[in-house]
Amino acid sequence: MTMQSAAPRSKRILMVGAPGAGKGTQADAIAKQFGITHIASGDLLRKHIADGTTIGKTVEDIVNKGELVPDAVIMDMLRKPVMAASDTGGYVLDGFPRTVEQAEAAYRTAGNLGVGVQIAVHLEVPEEELIRRLLARARGADDTEDVIRHRIKVYEEKTRPLLEYYASRELLLQVNGARPVAEVTWSIIVQLQRAFKQPKTHVSAVRQATADKAVA
Repeated sequence: MTMQSAAPRSKRILMVGAPGAGKGTQADAIAKQFGITHIASGDLLRKHIADGTTIGKTVEDIVNKGELVPDAVIMDMLRKPVMAASDTGGYVLDGFPRTVEQAEAAYRTAGNLGVGVQIAVHLEVPEEELIRRLLARARGADDTEDVIRHRIKVYEEKTRPLLEYYASRELLLQVNGARPVAEVTWSIIVQLQRAFKQPKTHVSAVRQATADKAVA
């Protein structure tokens, strides 16, 4: 899991952020900018269910009940897309991992294959802005403010610890995600371009001197 792993020219990026932070939107923009593949675990799960695959049949009841899909199933589902994307330029992944335990499992598997995450991008957005965005795009009766606040609380408890995990590996870029979409995209792309041009030993310096401090 280094900048010089099996596919040295590939770019392998992870999006981290609370619900409503804009991970999918920014992942799409990053994928287009660098000519890499956007892999969204949630979209993949829904496609497997719709197609009636073995994985789809395994997870359908779990997803319908709103429960977490087992890590092993997610890892199995992501293996082929991640391998294929790494061979054709790289990937930007959102929706997994959600916990430090999942990140460690992914590190062991993907790292051994030379397709592990190189840089994690964290979109930081204040809670009230997250709630405003999620209420604005609410699709059903379950998308209430109480439910949204609970989802954010789960993120804070389960997923935010990922930031320390990736920062300790000099793999974390911090981005102010509360700004207009185009500004956020520009900031991410500038930081990623700098990071990928630097030797791994200098990635931490790029992370610490984030472009956000200059443009926020």
